[in-house]
Amino acid sequence: MSVDHEIRVLNDAQEVGRSLEVFLTAMVGLQRIDPDKMPTFMEPGRTVGAYVPTASPSADVAPAHTQTPERLVGTASSFTSWMVVPGGKKVPQAAVTDVGVLPTHTRRGLAGALMRHQLEQCLARNEVIASLRASEATIYERWGFGIASSVASVEIAVGQARFRDGVPRGGDVRLVDLRERADQDLLARIYTGANWVGAIDRPSYWWRSRAHMRQLSKDFHYAVVHGIPGHEDGFAIYTPQDSTAWFRSKDRAIVVGDFVANTSRAHYGLLRYLLSIDLLQRVVLDPMPLDHSIEKLLVDERAVTTHSARDETWLRLVDVQAALAARSYRSPGQVIIEVRDQLLRENNGRYIISASGVARTEQPPEITMDVSQLACVYLGGTKFWQLAQAGRIAVHKDDGLAMADYLFGLRRAPFSGTMF
Repeated sequence: MSVDHEIRVLNDAQEVGRSLEVFLTAMVGLQRIDPDKMPTFMEPGRTVGAYVPTASPSADVAPAHTQTPERLVGTASSFTSWMVVPGGKKVPQAAVTDVGVLPTHTRRGLAGALMRHQLEQCLARNEVIASLRASEATIYERWGFGIASSVASVEIAVGQARFRDGVPRGGDVRLVDLRERADQDLLARIYTGANWVGAIDRPSYWWRSRAHMRQLSKDFHYAVVHGIPGHEDGFAIYTPQDSTAWFRSKDRAIVVGDFVANTSRAHYGLLRYLLSIDLLQRVVLDPMPLDHSIEKLLVDERAVTTHSARDETWLRLVDVQAALAARSYRSPGQVIIEVRDQLLRENNGRYIISASGVARTEQPPEITMDVSQLACVYLGGTKFWQLAQAGRIAVHKDDGLAMADYLFGLRRAPFSGTMF
């Protein structure tokens, strides 16, 4: 069932605040945030709202100029960002967030209208891709999004965790105070060096929102940085798990919710610090890449348990040709893929893809796939053969399937590590 509505950009601070109330009501269980603070966490001009009429005045009693009362019932937002794609380029993207429709107005086409409006805005801004974190796993594929990266929780039993003799020590670490603006800015500067496939930008809006969420949290957030002053290359932010029972607990643990290592040296140094903290029985790192190798650093690999694998990056290729051309491919070889996009029809067509470039073609395709499935393989996190085995793509030539997996293949799994 559809409903009369208007989608428009929210520029007024009060409207943006109301949009937060709509989003939180739609999500039900998220922590409440002061609506008056919301505009400081959002990029101006990038929040949109869905309005519906609240009444239909009778023409017999209302003059022609009467404005029908309306109500904000749905919202979506985004911020200007980039994403590191295979080959190392930082591709312009829209980081989509705060998508929600009031429970009284769901299943009426409003979420789809909001997403279409956002994607059209992306095209107008020359944003090649868009990404989001999904509260539900079954709704975004219809708008061309696919799961491009996944994460896991990694738990380390501190008492069993002894590093192998050949593992580098890393550098020095020091504690910083996340309540201090200078230390917040330091972490932001360190993060600008993020260079792994799937990493995204963290603009000032993101950092302000994280600081506010820490203020609302009942647990204290600790932070350490790696490297000498002026040359820091990594940091970790952690909180105690179940601090109410901490004093007498025999199972004390910390949860590392943000682990950023721009170099191998930082990776080693931060891990050594975390596993050296007194009183702890467990260290939990969440999120972490699916292909992390922490257990390989230890004498007893059973000290590490990886669990709770789940989707992370939902990706949308807004401009398919530009997105395909932005990433790198293995060589030699080429593959011809036909892409189908029901929402952004200018993406429909066949593309010949190789390390030398990407171009449209009229040659017969070797693979036909929806744009949402192309998003799944774009960062290398999913293989073409997996989609073929699941019946999610059409393979016209077996050699083309093998070639596609070869061309798109990566040494490491993609990973973002940033919630928004």
